[in-house]
Amino acid sequence: MPAAASSSSSSSSSHHHHHRARLRSRTAPLLLLVILAVFVITGLLRSSSRGDLPASARRLVSSRGNANANHSVAQRKILLDPSFTPRLPRQSSLSLSLAARNALPPRNAGRFRTLPDGHLKIVLYVHNRPRYLRLVVDSLSRVQGIGEALLIVSHDGYFPEMDKIVQGIDFCQVKQIFAPYSPHLFPDAFPGVTPGDCQSRDNAKEKGCKGDPDQYGNHRSPRIVSLKHHWWWMMNTVWDGLEETMDFDGHILFIEEDHYIFPNAYRNAQLLVDLKPKKCPGCYAINLAPSDVKAKGEGWESLVAEKMGNIGYAFNRTVWRKIHAKAKQFCAFDEYNWDITMWATVYPSFGAPVYSLRGPRRSAAHFGKCGLHQGQGSSNVCVDNGSGAVELEETDKVPNIKADWPVRIIQRQEGYQAGFKGWGGWGDRRDRDLCLSFAYMYHVKDPSSA
Repeated sequence: MPAAASSSSSSSSSHHHHHRARLRSRTAPLLLLVILAVFVITGLLRSSSRGDLPASARRLVSSRGNANANHSVAQRKILLDPSFTPRLPRQSSLSLSLAARNALPPRNAGRFRTLPDGHLKIVLYVHNRPRYLRLVVDSLSRVQGIGEALLIVSHDGYFPEMDKIVQGIDFCQVKQIFAPYSPHLFPDAFPGVTPGDCQSRDNAKEKGCKGDPDQYGNHRSPRIVSLKHHWWWMMNTVWDGLEETMDFDGHILFIEEDHYIFPNAYRNAQLLVDLKPKKCPGCYAINLAPSDVKAKGEGWESLVAEKMGNIGYAFNRTVWRKIHAKAKQFCAFDEYNWDITMWATVYPSFGAPVYSLRGPRRSAAHFGKCGLHQGQGSSNVCVDNGSGAVELEETDKVPNIKADWPVRIIQRQEGYQAGFKGWGGWGDRRDRDLCLSFAYMYHVKDPSSA
């Protein structure tokens, strides 16, 4: 009897075992189909929820980013003022043709096929000083590692000789962008000179002219306001408007047409970028030269943290987001220079001193005597040829920054600071509104044309 019971129990157990096995064999494919369906439906929902958004909006809600040594995952969400409606000037045929060129891919991509991990992008912003630009381009051609970089040249206005010089660059990938709302492209309309605009110190009521004077009673000069307009348009475009940079979270190096770049500049910049999180985590940027444009550096065996300078400066998207969030302050400050505006109003609004990390010797130098907009009128011609401005030593030709150096902090912040009221030149509300519109143009679907 016990044996029979055992046999019956064994038979029942075997029956249940085969039944479960059949269930598993039938259930497994069904389970796989369910999981596959979930993935497909999720993908469709994601694509449909994003499909009707412009590319810029998709970038803003995305949190993806490469968090390697040269990248930081930046905040993508942009806070916009719903009470402000961005308005961009109606473009001329020349302006439209230049805007179309902005969408062209970089040249020389066939020769320089890959931009390696840890590379920097370089932005060179220029106006119309061809003698200077030739020197800068020649200096860049001698820079170690320049073939690894993407060089973006941002033009304020269109000048054929400047265009030709940049077209001749063959030592790296190069992309040209043109500020399509530059005052230099609008000879008889805003942001150029508009018929009926007030001039100099005109009284608008007495003359019946149009315009808002600055704090010193002077009306706008398109030639002067283009300085600040170009820099702000360029920053917004490079960080948020170009396919080549809009998703780049690494450091972007900014230089100007009167900055001579040393052969060790690129490698030194890479070293500083890598050392900044460890050596100076509170630093906002790196610099290739001291904030005093005439200084060559201290020659110490240490890194230096000091006030952010305007020669060869590089920062990442996290810092750009902090700057962009201060668009109202930047655009409302009565000062036509972008750098003085930053020093006097934007940086102080961050709540703590803004330090930049650099080496003890400069890797870039300001040269020449011509102001940015000299040489544009026959009565004010600048003849400085910009030659012989910079002498290099052997140590300037190789990377000369060491990872084991300590950091010396220069706490005393010289020069323009909070409380400076500005040199003026930026009192017209049309300039302020255009400036603010540049901050919005890549974050709204369709900025209306004035």
